Amino acid sequence: MEVFYYMVFGVMAAVVAGLELSKTNKDRINTSSSFNSFKNNYLVVFSIMMAGDWLQGPYVYYLYSTYGFGKGDIGQLFIAGFGSSMLFGTIVGSLADKQGRKRACVTYCIVYILSCITKHSPQYRVLMVGRILGGIATSLLFSAFESWLIAEHNKRNFDQQWLSLTFSKAVFLGNGLVAILSGLFGNLLVDTFSFGPVAPFDAAACILAIGMAIILTTWSENYGDPSDSKDLLTQFKVAAIAIASDEKIALLGAIQSLFEASMYTFVFLWTPALSPNDEEIPHGFVFATFMLASMLGSSLAARLMARSSLRVENYMQIVFLVSAASLLLPITTSVLVTPSKVKEEGLSLTCSIQLLGFCVFEACVGIFWPSIMKMRSQYIPEEARSTIMNFFRVPLNIFVCIVLYNVDAFPITIMFGMCSIFLFVASILQRRLMVISEKPKGEEWSPMKDRNSEVDPLTL
Repeated sequence: MEVFYYMVFGVMAAVVAGLELSKTNKDRINTSSSFNSFKNNYLVVFSIMMAGDWLQGPYVYYLYSTYGFGKGDIGQLFIAGFGSSMLFGTIVGSLADKQGRKRACVTYCIVYILSCITKHSPQYRVLMVGRILGGIATSLLFSAFESWLIAEHNKRNFDQQWLSLTFSKAVFLGNGLVAILSGLFGNLLVDTFSFGPVAPFDAAACILAIGMAIILTTWSENYGDPSDSKDLLTQFKVAAIAIASDEKIALLGAIQSLFEASMYTFVFLWTPALSPNDEEIPHGFVFATFMLASMLGSSLAARLMARSSLRVENYMQIVFLVSAASLLLPITTSVLVTPSKVKEEGLSLTCSIQLLGFCVFEACVGIFWPSIMKMRSQYIPEEARSTIMNFFRVPLNIFVCIVLYNVDAFPITIMFGMCSIFLFVASILQRRLMVISEKPKGEEWSPMKDRNSEVDPLTL
């Protein structure tokens, strides 16, 4: 493997370690022992849930290919997963608000374990069922756990600023350290021990079962709005009215969809960008480097959010602009340097520059997650939190399905350019969100519970 990969990985690891070890009292938030116990319990559970997800990710495509399916069939399976998340996500989100977030988190474990079991079958229909179950599980993973955390945090009367500490640590561990360890563990099972491509899915099922046991024994239940006995359709209307009547919620949803659409598109594009002529690249090592960059970003986010004088809405504009510039690099390098059509032995200068730019983008992803969580905790009303969060994922899933269906229809530079435009638009919307969030409280929209009179006519 080229020295350049080791250099990038080593520098990234050194910077992350330096950031964590150099924290001063200004970079830390003073908390209570009861909060620390609560936070650590959540971080353990969330890390286990993310480990169950990360273990599967690198081997889904590989497993389908070993069963003899071609690119077209595999593409349909992936589209089924995102389509399932889009169609059923809002339903399971509403059920989480109505039936309880703890139950929804347990349901995530059960559904994802069933999805893992289907991977033992080479039959296309069984694998399709597995992808549908996986899409439902993904919707629960990115809504139910956060909704439970925020509700429980508020129920225990912890300081609101302490939420940012939990968010940043969750991203640092769940989207960083756990992702790297899961990738190494999966590689150990498949390559070193030769247990086959289904082994990571079995390991994920076991890990999810352990996490479910911890949830059942240590978590209490909380709900969106237990005082209201709303049916599912009414809950959808309440969530839709909240988004339509509060500009801050609508802006937040648009910002999240634009960023995540760019992020998921990047997941499909970074491999062909770094190996334009099918050069051999160490995918696992590059993935680990990206996760280190994400850890760097979450570490920076923790420092930024620890400063009460600095608002998330302010610095996220810069983050979106930097991420937009980083994804413009493939276009810039293709203009300045004539792309080679010959397979090269090592990493070209163009690809080296792109790799560095992609690391910057992943650092922005690391800042984005805890920051968007913080803003969601401030703006999304508690009684329909999971429902609204899954509404935000609908345009994202539609876009990803379109990209998957037309992945070969457009040049890679066009795709990166589109992502860069999305991120630039996100920065503009973030600017608007910052402006309206600074308005005096009297000028803001009233909470959802005060708007019940607006909701009732629609529910008749």
